[in-house]
Amino acid sequence: MNLFDVIGPVMVGPSSSHTAGAVRLGNLALAILGEDVKNAVIELHGSFAQTYRGHGTDLALVAGLLGWAPDDLRIPQSFACAAEAGLEYRFVKADLGDLAHPNTVRFRLTGQKGRQSEITGSSVGGGSVIITNVDGFLLEFTGELTVLLTTHQDKPGVVALVTSLLANQGVNVAAMRLSRQAKGGLAVMVMETDQIVSDEIVTAITAMPQITAVRRISRA
Repeated sequence: MNLFDVIGPVMVGPSSSHTAGAVRLGNLALAILGEDVKNAVIELHGSFAQTYRGHGTDLALVAGLLGWAPDDLRIPQSFACAAEAGLEYRFVKADLGDLAHPNTVRFRLTGQKGRQSEITGSSVGGGSVIITNVDGFLLEFTGELTVLLTTHQDKPGVVALVTSLLANQGVNVAAMRLSRQAKGGLAVMVMETDQIVSDEIVTAITAMPQITAVRRISRA
């Protein structure tokens, strides 16, 4: 246990789960998309769906998509700032299933350059969050460490190539998770690392013929 666990995050808003956690979920969704958001459909599940206006969850989620921190004093004005930035959004109440955490949101995002992504995550208390699905792949990461997210063909040796490159560059993998849609099809690998992954490493992984996409996500 650390001091953060005792006193909670520095934030704007009444609830660490519904505001600070919501901002961090927006931050991670923005980072996964990899470009400024043009349009966002924000699906709210459980407690998020029932109390999002009263707890400021709606303002916090939009603030996160703008790239703001949980303690940003502009959070109460995030809707107006989103309009100025050209970010269109709408909130939808949704049932994401019995297994979903009560504070769960699914973002359906379109970027300013046309990139699209669907990200599901939950605020699990004290400002902590977890991402559980990216573009239909079941994943699990918190954003508390640097994250390397790769999409590749599900073939032998791909994981070894990537992890060997990281090891040769002095990057330690703290946690890793693999997900695939079908044997031999597309797969996603999530690696949380103790060190920052440099631009050179990202470029080298991107150049591998088996890799179709690489996304680096800094600590949220």
